[in-house]
Amino acid sequence: MQRDAWHGPASQGAAFDWPRTFAARGAGHLRPEHLRRRPQQARSGALHCFLLDCSASMRSDGNLARAKGLLLALMQEAYQRRDHVALLCFAGEVVELRLPPRRASAWNDDWVAPIAAGGGTPLALGVQRAGQLLAKSESRQRWLWLLTDGRSSENPARPEAADMACVVDFETARVPLHRARQLATHWDARYVVASNPNA
Repeated sequence: MQRDAWHGPASQGAAFDWPRTFAARGAGHLRPEHLRRRPQQARSGALHCFLLDCSASMRSDGNLARAKGLLLALMQEAYQRRDHVALLCFAGEVVELRLPPRRASAWNDDWVAPIAAGGGTPLALGVQRAGQLLAKSESRQRWLWLLTDGRSSENPARPEAADMACVVDFETARVPLHRARQLATHWDARYVVASNPNA
């Protein structure tokens, strides 16, 4: 049975109330409806950079669809907090900036829905591009969210510009490799196991 492992210090500026989120989740896996938001702070201004794995392996068990659902939930939370968001998608040999840094909007379904999966997993390149993007926003608290199934042998370093990092694991293989969890440990990042349809 998989367990959620958390690493790294808590942050007063974090968007989510993780104890309440885990209480809502119970013994199951994390789902978008479990997310609980911290009370609105007087000062907002975080940048949440989402790095979405769109490789072919993410098509398994509807992982990409679940990742997009969680992405939409996270962006909605960012909108309610008046934070900024950005989205990078990586697959094949390409990292695509699907959403440049901007104030989060209320409706994101129309541009998130067409995102498809296919090709290899250029994880290191994706992380590099995310680091470059975050480095341009020194005035904000910078979050890096990696949504992946971890099916890559690459082990890139955590970007120095990422003040906080969270790895969301979508691995559903019968024989898991646990690479996403290993990467979270390597990064000293928070680690979350996404909901598993096979659990």
